[in-house]
Amino acid sequence: MDVKAAIKFMLISTMAFACMNTIVKSLVDVNAFQIVFFRSVGSLVFTFGFLFKNKIPLLGNNKKLMIIRGLVGVTSMSLYFMSTKYLPIGTAVTLRYLAPIFASVLAIFILKERIRKWQWLFFAIAFFGVLIIKGFDTQINTYGLILILVAALFSGMVYVVLSKIGKSEHPVVVVNYFMVISTIVGGVISIFNWTTPTATELGLLLSLGVFGYFGQVYMTKAFQVASTNQVAPLKYLEVIFTVLFGVFMFAEIYTVWSLLGIALIITGLILNVVYKAKMDKKK
Repeated sequence: MDVKAAIKFMLISTMAFACMNTIVKSLVDVNAFQIVFFRSVGSLVFTFGFLFKNKIPLLGNNKKLMIIRGLVGVTSMSLYFMSTKYLPIGTAVTLRYLAPIFASVLAIFILKERIRKWQWLFFAIAFFGVLIIKGFDTQINTYGLILILVAALFSGMVYVVLSKIGKSEHPVVVVNYFMVISTIVGGVISIFNWTTPTATELGLLLSLGVFGYFGQVYMTKAFQVASTNQVAPLKYLEVIFTVLFGVFMFAEIYTVWSLLGIALIITGLILNVVYKAKMDKKK
């Protein structure tokens, strides 16, 4: 295991995702589905290029499951982009990270998996963080909160579908399906509410796919060279980077209650990741 390389890869990945989040937040005059469209088109350049270069079949085997993954994924992404117009970007990113908790609960019914007692405690810590953010921070927009929580729920569904797909498909094939479906959905819906972007906005829109793609690539590399319990907690650096960008670029204000809620959510999620990795090792 190369822990130093994994840390370097995760730093690059989380910074790329934080840049993508910041750009999304800056596109206040562009509707969410246009952002979905451009974010997806930008990534397609890389996924198609990779698949053609390596002569990997585009359609794969589990077409039905990958279409479902794409539809669930684009729903989550659209709701997340919509929520950023109502919430501080750091708060939106943090709440989106509740997805693994929703995934664990859904897996009980769909994959017949079980949640250990300690995990319920960690989930409770994270959701207590959500209650603090909503209950004590009067700046939090209720509509934005609903949007991001539903986005996290759909993101959790993505985890479950990916578990069903397993290792039967090349990861880039799965991502390519997601990007193709997102491009179609985002493009079609944008037709009815199209806002012609300025030259600056167009540049920012096109950069979304680049940051998103490299964020994903370097995160994958990190998981390939080190164990999950060493790498997964580093994902939450994205929240720290994004909060800092929000403060310095958008003059966002995070109250003590918001920061406490964010800290509890991240703590609960990290404890769950580390505990689950240890339990999986014992199997």
